[in-house]
Amino acid sequence: MLIAEIRDSQGKVLGTITMTPKDFKTGSKGYFGLGKMPGPKGGERLQVQVQAVIIGSKADSKKQAE
Repeated sequence: MLIAEIRDSQGKVLGTITMTPKDFKTGSKGYFGLGKMPGPKGGERLQVQVQAVIIGSKADSKKQAE
């Protein structure tokens, strides 16, 4: 599990997103999370998606590298 921290341009933390392990449809492996948090402007709400893909985790890419 990973935690992604979303900040505004002044460095204030707007929220955090918990990312869980995921096997993507492309065959790659990594982490994915989504959630809602307040935006940088008053009254805004943001829906946030975060993904982190492990480089070289796709089974096909290992075959192509050989």
